[in-house]
Amino acid sequence: MIINTFSYLWSSTAISAIEELTDNGYKLFEVPISSPHCWPDDMSLSERSVLKARLDDCGATIRSLNAGGYDINLASPGANMRRKSIEHIKAVIDLAVAWDVREVVISPGTRRPMISPSLEKAYGWMYESLDNLIPLARQAGTRLLLENTPYCFTPTIGELADIVDTVNDDTVKIVYDVANAAYIKEDPVAGLLENYESIALVHISDTGVDTWGHDPIGTGVVDFEGLGDAVEKTCGVSNVVLEVIREENPLFEFNKAIHDLGYMGWKSISM
Repeated sequence: MIINTFSYLWSSTAISAIEELTDNGYKLFEVPISSPHCWPDDMSLSERSVLKARLDDCGATIRSLNAGGYDINLASPGANMRRKSIEHIKAVIDLAVAWDVREVVISPGTRRPMISPSLEKAYGWMYESLDNLIPLARQAGTRLLLENTPYCFTPTIGELADIVDTVNDDTVKIVYDVANAAYIKEDPVAGLLENYESIALVHISDTGVDTWGHDPIGTGVVDFEGLGDAVEKTCGVSNVVLEVIREENPLFEFNKAIHDLGYMGWKSISM
């Protein structure tokens, strides 16, 4: 299972957090791109090499870098803002190459909540951005994974699957966040089973429907027993990212989550 280092966003750099986690048996990671946790513009080429050596020394592998969605917008009405978003994701792709990372998680983009641009325009701007990003990702040997988030203009798995079908390029797939799905009252089990061919990774954590969270397993509305069966039938546990977010004692939370998933019948659970 892959561990997301989001819980360490303000307390540690990604590499230091990963070193602590590898000391406790975890080996696979997803890293959110956020300053000061992990920010490509702050790293020289030599620093990237030094940090990669530290990853190798502790036996860690970063499976994916999450480029984020709050500061960037591939569907912005402003062409220069779309260019800045593309430049940021390109910088993340470059870091992925330096660290031998297979996938980069991105957001499709957002619309203004009041007097929004039409969906037709938003989709057009997003596809224009993807037309620029796909060749960069292909050349780098990485994949772009669109994430379902409640604040983006395509929050459902069906909408993301339609984008993947339209693009029709193996460079673009989906990371399916089950807490994000459950929060908007989408059934994550059905979503995974119906769209698994378009899904490369699955983010797991729990949430309520009144308050959006990435909470400990079993504390919200997600059906983890059903989800475990769906994962076994589709992507497998090796493509699951544990994204429980807790600033206080995250190592305890990760260990407890692994234990609780095993208790709920998840197979092949490992660090």
